[in-house]
Amino acid sequence: MNRPVDMPVLLRERDGEIAVLVLNRPQPRNSLSEVLLKALSAALAEIKDDASVRAVVLAANGPAFCAGHDLKELTARRTDADSGRAYFRHIMTTCSAMMQQIVRLPQPVIAGVQGPASAAGCQLVASCDLAVASDTAKFATPGVDIGLFCSTPMVALSRNVARKHAMEMLLTGEMVAAKRAAEIGLVNRVVPAGQERDEAMKLAKQIASKSTYTLKVGKEAFYRQLELPLAEAYAYASEVMTENMMARDAEEGICAFIEKRDPKWQDR
Repeated sequence: MNRPVDMPVLLRERDGEIAVLVLNRPQPRNSLSEVLLKALSAALAEIKDDASVRAVVLAANGPAFCAGHDLKELTARRTDADSGRAYFRHIMTTCSAMMQQIVRLPQPVIAGVQGPASAAGCQLVASCDLAVASDTAKFATPGVDIGLFCSTPMVALSRNVARKHAMEMLLTGEMVAAKRAAEIGLVNRVVPAGQERDEAMKLAKQIASKSTYTLKVGKEAFYRQLELPLAEAYAYASEVMTENMMARDAEEGICAFIEKRDPKWQDR
């Protein structure tokens, strides 16, 4: 059965304080078409400014989580006057910007991976703050198999796993099973097939019970300090901690701990 033309490529759902984004191109294995990239970017931009959203779950419909870029869409542009160069650059920069939106989003993003995530799909998982995978999920950066090194997926992958693990995936293109992905740090936990989205939601709700101000400060600091030399990282983190200590939620949280009661967050 053909997919209805008007069916959205991205479904947006809400479960209390959790925003759920679902990739919805199951027939082309949720490949990142230009339309889907723009839909993801627009959704993330809206969520960024929505104080009622405390965490995000990213999931997908169909047997695959995401097969990477839509190669048919890219190949069709080889007939352009420049053989597709401008369009290829446009898609790569658009995709890279969207991945950075995930990292810069104040709310934590948890991927619920039900099936294979390859190339830019693996990059998408690596760009999320946390990831829960089905025990049947697999991960790969197989560009080398088609003469196209996964250079942009490499950026996110190499910031998740150790160098030699990243290089092995990039150089061989082989699929990595979910259990191995957890061992090398690409995903946080592995659950039985069919439970990955529920587990991601459970994790999101646990995180959503914290102060959103604290989570925002902490997420931003986490990614920024990673890029700094050790001494600079400590200097930066010390300033972050000092400012965080002055926040209302830190005062409330510490008092609640001392008084052995639940804190009442004001998210500031």
